[in-house]
Amino acid sequence: MYNSICSTFTIMRFFPPLFLIILILPVLSQEKHLKNLKQLTFGGDNAEAYFSPNGKFVSFQSNNKAWGLQCDQIFKLEIKDALKDTTYKPALISTGKGRTTCSYVMPNGKDILYGSTHLAGDSCPPVVEIKGKYLWAVYKSFDIFVANHKGKIIKQLTNSEGYDAEATVSPKGDKIVFTSIRSGDLELWTMNIDGTNQKQITNGVGYDGGAFFSPDGKRLVFRASRPQSEEEVKEYKELLSKGLVAPTAMELYTCNVDGSEIKQVTHLGKANWAPFFHPSGKKIIFSSNHHSKKGYDFQLYMINEDGTGLEQITTESIFNAFPMFSPDGKKLIFSSNRNNHGSRDTNLFIAEWVD
Repeated sequence: MYNSICSTFTIMRFFPPLFLIILILPVLSQEKHLKNLKQLTFGGDNAEAYFSPNGKFVSFQSNNKAWGLQCDQIFKLEIKDALKDTTYKPALISTGKGRTTCSYVMPNGKDILYGSTHLAGDSCPPVVEIKGKYLWAVYKSFDIFVANHKGKIIKQLTNSEGYDAEATVSPKGDKIVFTSIRSGDLELWTMNIDGTNQKQITNGVGYDGGAFFSPDGKRLVFRASRPQSEEEVKEYKELLSKGLVAPTAMELYTCNVDGSEIKQVTHLGKANWAPFFHPSGKKIIFSSNHHSKKGYDFQLYMINEDGTGLEQITTESIFNAFPMFSPDGKKLIFSSNRNNHGSRDTNLFIAEWVD
């Protein structure tokens, strides 16, 4: 999660958080769209939590060392159980080997889709660092798998050379969108729910990823870097040749499921990412640091699909990301470093959504 391109932000490590104790004062909260906010996890980095079709559980990734993890693995969290017990440990779905990222519950409400490097080895692939740069590693050993609710892998959906990950499923239950480097650049691809008919749908130079379907399954929203100058393109390609991407400049785009009618939604600068459609299909919620002078303050925002009507949703803490609406549109789940008492922990929170 946190050092793979999918978990985008590699969550808290995008810009390391300040060691501050955040005091939550509900009476002063400006988060008017969030009601009855509850914490679901307690420790480690927890992110990319996505609802099952019935809204009763989520799949997510965690590196919680208290669970014996060295890097991100995929879990199934029953919401009612997590709300009752702060010591609740969700069920492990991934193999416990390699590094995993970007899970999503399949249309049958039982099986879980996720990306994993476990075929390349049991250990976590190394975190790649270049002094002075924040980078994501694009591990070529990532492929996409489907496991049942007990964690048994029942299907491998990709087996091409290079990075295949960041898969999400259409609400219609017919297609999967994912990011792949098989054509030489990080582009969006789609495939049928069984892994057949894999098609490339974007072609712009730069990273395209983190895509999600609209509620009607007809459109996609995604994040993308678009290097413009010759120098920017050269740097992007040089990093990519080393299996790296710099995610500090990204904007949001939409397109039809076949890749047609690509439109840029945001023009905010800095990093705009983790987009998800509002239940109306006319707005997009996302995470951004465009307002921050130093870069490490990420808040949730909402914007109309045409790029108008920008509204800030969260104000508490300095990291909020990975928002997803429940299938009935009544709840929002997201990751935040609020209530972490000065640690680096990022936890899952769920709230009733108020339009």
